[in-house]
Amino acid sequence: MTRQMTGAKMVVQALRDQGVDTVFGYPGGAVLPIYDEIFQQNDIQHILVRHEQGAVHMAEGYARSTGKPGVVLVTSGPGATNAVTGLTDALMDSIPLVVLTGQVPTFMIGSDAFQEADTVGITRPCTKHNWLVKETEKLSKTIHEAFHVATAGRPGPVLVDIPKDVQFASADYQPKPSANTRHYQPQVKGDMEMIEDLVEAIETAKKPIFYTGGGVINSGPAASQLLRELVEATGFPITSTLMGLGAYPASGKNWLGMLGMHGLYEANLAMHGCDVMINLGARFDDRITGRIDAFSPDSRKAHVDIDPSSINKVVKTDIPIVGDIAHVLEDVLALWKSRGRKINREAISKWWKQIEEWKTVDCLSYKGSDTVIKPQYALQRLEELTKGMDRYITTEVGQHQMWAAQYLGFEDPNRWMTSGGLGTMGYGFPASIGVQQAHKDALVINVAGEASWLMNMQELGTATQFNLPVKQFILNNERLGMVRQWQQLLHGERYSQSWSESLPDFVKLAEAFGCKGISISDPADLDDAIMDMIKYDGPVVFDCMVEKHENCFPMIPSGAPHNKMLLGDDNATNAIAGKGAVLV
Repeated sequence: MTRQMTGAKMVVQALRDQGVDTVFGYPGGAVLPIYDEIFQQNDIQHILVRHEQGAVHMAEGYARSTGKPGVVLVTSGPGATNAVTGLTDALMDSIPLVVLTGQVPTFMIGSDAFQEADTVGITRPCTKHNWLVKETEKLSKTIHEAFHVATAGRPGPVLVDIPKDVQFASADYQPKPSANTRHYQPQVKGDMEMIEDLVEAIETAKKPIFYTGGGVINSGPAASQLLRELVEATGFPITSTLMGLGAYPASGKNWLGMLGMHGLYEANLAMHGCDVMINLGARFDDRITGRIDAFSPDSRKAHVDIDPSSINKVVKTDIPIVGDIAHVLEDVLALWKSRGRKINREAISKWWKQIEEWKTVDCLSYKGSDTVIKPQYALQRLEELTKGMDRYITTEVGQHQMWAAQYLGFEDPNRWMTSGGLGTMGYGFPASIGVQQAHKDALVINVAGEASWLMNMQELGTATQFNLPVKQFILNNERLGMVRQWQQLLHGERYSQSWSESLPDFVKLAEAFGCKGISISDPADLDDAIMDMIKYDGPVVFDCMVEKHENCFPMIPSGAPHNKMLLGDDNATNAIAGKGAVLV
């Protein structure tokens, strides 16, 4: 049954019908009618951000930790353009978002009106789809369609641009079932002939490996459970991209750790030496493959992905399967079981012996110190003291992000939020706020570098206003750490603009926003300080002064094949310079 209402009221009603409980946003002239409707209801909580980029990253954190789409509301012009970085980040990492933007009235579009921008044109390359709604009678159906597109198939961000006069005008509200979704129904069931080929590969593989990505997590809890069942049943080793951490538990006996540019030695060598590679929801990105022509040259490759455009885009695969990970794994398991659960046990036993030999290299070892906090040690202690808690981790981007992926363990999906594809500095802090809003009683920690963290530090105001006790664990090396590392190894130690200057007193900064500040530099005090951070009932900024020139290893140098890793500073500079130091 339809009923008349204004466009602004339609927006709020559509969000209600979609089950939305939180909107992250910032008001402005072009969305004031919608904000007026938000004021007059209590079903949806609005989180007032301090910058629109922060709003989108908060919605990303909310979405990634819940599996539900995040929702953003911002005004026209600069409000919409400030959201572009977050939209691009979400598109690269397949995060479902619905971003609602205000627009100048329809009769003023194209006149260079105050705070006018071509939002649809600007955001077309960084959204799955976007709409400019010029008629109020189409508004509610468009919003419902937007939620469908954001969440169906490979998830991603969508945008609905709503002129101000459309918000004021009245029309019949169209309920959720009225949305036009038939034109966008991605394939979820895999081709059974290809699935049979995959099962045959599983049965005969001598050196197999599961290579998993964020697509497993995006597919939902069933996909992670089916993956775990298949890994345990076959006994195959498993590794993951940065975005896939948690789909298989870090404590699992078949776990090799993360692979890629800063992945583990054994994971990268197993990928290089395998004879059957089973890619589940990963996209063969450059951080994983290294030099394409040298990537796992002797393996037969299967690739399961819901996005057809991802298959054969970077690496040619032998067994391409378009479909949802959960559906495909369900069919693979059923067929493999019906055929007798066969594997080449003798060959796989030898394969594991080789992998165990690679593990003895202990690629994450580092030189400890009694006088300065090593960043690796800080994360090891954070892991030990928070393991088993109801814990969610977000990160900024840089060395600390890679160390967090290496030293923190994730037992479940949706517990790890990081910017993978775009590598957005400033992502982690607002993302942690979005996660905390979704999980009020959980421990939410953002692992940060001081340079990344300062990019959206203004969101301390949001955390304080809404009593969100996020913990900011800053590994402060007073450097742009990853930039400095590359300058050391690749640019002759010419440190151009990579040393942070005029850093704030993070304790005073936290206190100025009404938060708790902690500063520490002595390794002996680290455990007590971490526990103080955890126990404090409110937002905390933890300034952990660490070794300034520590490098993040293992490392695949840019342009090198994925099996050529640097394992430490002793040989890194010479190796990259081609002076004969030992490479893997």
